[in-house]
Amino acid sequence: MGYIKLDQNNIENEHICCAFSDKKCSESYELKKQWLEEQFDNGYTFLRLDERAKVFIEYGPAEKAWVPIIAPNYMHIGCFWVSGKYKKSGHGKALLQQTITDAKKQGRDGLVTVVGKKKFHFMSDSKWLLKQGFEVCDEITSGFILISLDFSKKANNPKFRETVKSGECSEKEGYVAYYTNRCPYSEYHVKKSLTETAEKRNLKIKTIKLETMKEAKNAPTPATIFSLFYKGKFITTDISVCMDSRFDKIVGKVIK
Repeated sequence: MGYIKLDQNNIENEHICCAFSDKKCSESYELKKQWLEEQFDNGYTFLRLDERAKVFIEYGPAEKAWVPIIAPNYMHIGCFWVSGKYKKSGHGKALLQQTITDAKKQGRDGLVTVVGKKKFHFMSDSKWLLKQGFEVCDEITSGFILISLDFSKKANNPKFRETVKSGECSEKEGYVAYYTNRCPYSEYHVKKSLTETAEKRNLKIKTIKLETMKEAKNAPTPATIFSLFYKGKFITTDISVCMDSRFDKIVGKVIK
């Protein structure tokens, strides 16, 4: 089994791993593809297994990353996922190594990515990455950490932007959800599932779509795929909170 690198020439006919068979998310799926096409012009890479599977890595110049970090001359890893029967088959290490090789060819100082101090949904496994040589270079009170794999000791330490340092958002009333089209699930579940869930509970939930790279870089959360806040406090990155069957359980663990 080999890997396929998606670009403007083949993305129309190739799947992007997540939600490719989820009919209700078809619009969200196409929006993620459109987002990818735009990012290819910024040096973004989407590398996946040549199978109908969730085995892939996304990465690009940190200067162009849709996350609030400062990491000049680093390569930022976005989504990185190996699932199901493909776990423990060497794909994670192989995809990471290809990313390292590509970053070094481009003269980058290292790799950087945002994860949770504990495992956060829709984010890479921090424990596994730390075992691969990544080190913590910054952290914030809401539980996010920034980790890097430095190729040189002279490299500058990446850090979070000031917009996330407080761990809170400026909206202090009720629920607020921030999201982008970085994920093929986000548009559908924020606009459809979360709206229905809120109406059923008579809750007011404000949704804020980060439409541009600049907006994402100035977001109050490092998890720009999806983040839910309550009265300014971060709650979760788990998109399943949008669904009626999951909202109370997830929110109840945080709000007491």
